Amino acid sequence: YPVTECIHQRFEAQVDAFPEHIAVSYQTHTLTYRELNAKANQLAHWLTEQGVEPDSRVAIALERSESLLVAILATLKAGGAYVPLDPNYPQQRLTYTLEDSQPQVVITSSELVERLGELPSHTQIAQMDNPQWLAYSSDNLSSASLGVTPHNLAYIIYTSGSTGNPKGVMVEHQQVLRLMAATQEDYQFNQRDVWTLFHSYAFDFSVWEIWGALLFGGRLVVVPHLISRTPSEFYQLLCDERVTVLNQTPSAFRQLIAAQDARSHQLRYVIFGGEALELSALAPWFAKAHNQTTQLVNMYGITETTVHTTYYPLTEQDVTRTGASPIGRGINDLSLYLLDEHRQPVPIGVTGEIYVSGAGVARGYFNRPELTDERFMLDPFVADGSTRMYKSGDLGRWLADGSIEYLGRNDDQVKI
Repeated sequence: YPVTECIHQRFEAQVDAFPEHIAVSYQTHTLTYRELNAKANQLAHWLTEQGVEPDSRVAIALERSESLLVAILATLKAGGAYVPLDPNYPQQRLTYTLEDSQPQVVITSSELVERLGELPSHTQIAQMDNPQWLAYSSDNLSSASLGVTPHNLAYIIYTSGSTGNPKGVMVEHQQVLRLMAATQEDYQFNQRDVWTLFHSYAFDFSVWEIWGALLFGGRLVVVPHLISRTPSEFYQLLCDERVTVLNQTPSAFRQLIAAQDARSHQLRYVIFGGEALELSALAPWFAKAHNQTTQLVNMYGITETTVHTTYYPLTEQDVTRTGASPIGRGINDLSLYLLDEHRQPVPIGVTGEIYVSGAGVARGYFNRPELTDERFMLDPFVADGSTRMYKSGDLGRWLADGSIEYLGRNDDQVKI
């Protein structure tokens, strides 16, 4: 899937195609594609004036709202990589992320500035509720004249490892765009789809939620934090907003199933990620007649290989299946290997460590060259001298049908 443009350029094409479609909604607030683009452009012009350029870091510390999408888009348009600082995360983690990423600018709000503590000396502050950029142009910026290419960074998301400090995973524009292209055959996302931004924007499931909507002309419903924690209210929101694509961790979905009442939803897909899926927990969902038109899909993913790595469409028969979590096959442009401790392939049915190779493999860890070399390496099974693979630390085994079962971590890191 050759990528010739950046994320924001693909978004701008949707602005041209669907200018008056609603792009994002939050409670009673909405922004059309044209409005979202104009607001993001004004902030982006200001960001470039603050010295933001390709691969600069721009930290974003905002509560959930439509403004979050303005900030993310503006950062990309200015050439920067956004670094999410979820204000609900512990103070210590926010401080560490700021010190490590050394952002050029922090985009936040007046009430959150104090939560961030002392900022690096060169970091500028932009407050979304006190904008200094409203006199700036609302025209698109020229990526060519800014020198932004698909090989530049789109975001750095910090993931907590089993030991030590969080690691900043550097992901480029091309890695996100090829994810959307490689999965489009399976999903056929379009401008009639309604997605929820359910997850924290500091968790990379959000990358899929945001661009799955905004790169196809769809609508993104930003879920208020409290509603995301209240399954009955969230189910009501799904029905009221006529959501068609829902992304959930299996544990969150279990609670949603329990909260489901007689109201009917419009869900085309429920996509699982973030933790192992226990199949038997889906039995109550399949038992309800009005859930029959929804396709459930399990996608195993890793931040270091750009959100999703595999695709496994679930059927009612899977509920009775025993054993481990089925994660299916690698998505179209990735290769998955199950290797032993000598990095040799294991036979069918034998446990091996999952390695992921191909265009989704991230650039590496920010400021951690030794760890990057340890986990990101040239793929010895592809003789082109450039294809890289990532050592996941996850265990799996091949089934006879060419799909993979996920067997958990090979260390004691627990996904929470």
